[in-house]
Amino acid sequence: MLRRAKERGDYLIVALSTDEFNWDEKQKVTYFSYEKRKQLLEAIRYVDLVIPEEGWAQKTEDIKLYQVDEFVIGDDWRGQFDYLEDETDATVTYLERTPKISTTQIKEDLNEKDLANGSSDEQ
Repeated sequence: MLRRAKERGDYLIVALSTDEFNWDEKQKVTYFSYEKRKQLLEAIRYVDLVIPEEGWAQKTEDIKLYQVDEFVIGDDWRGQFDYLEDETDATVTYLERTPKISTTQIKEDLNEKDLANGSSDEQ
């Protein structure tokens, strides 16, 4: 998806949810820390800049601050960010998620691996 997003423009900014935002707003615990996830994204050749996402309302501010022409997000969010076109000069595009890559499946696989290796939350 990052490659396809980059193909749509000349500079790709990725807003990466902070650990606090993931927990406070989404009740999700990340497998890797924000800093580690940021390093991983920065190592991807399509990504030009990674910025912290600390809240939902930040999107409008970031689009204006970075003069974003197109806001790209996965199609599982279809319709959720259409309002950005009214609040900014950006076009909102929902890209199909990359086939055969499922974060949920990756988490399940990692959990099964941890259990098989004898580590669990109950220890």
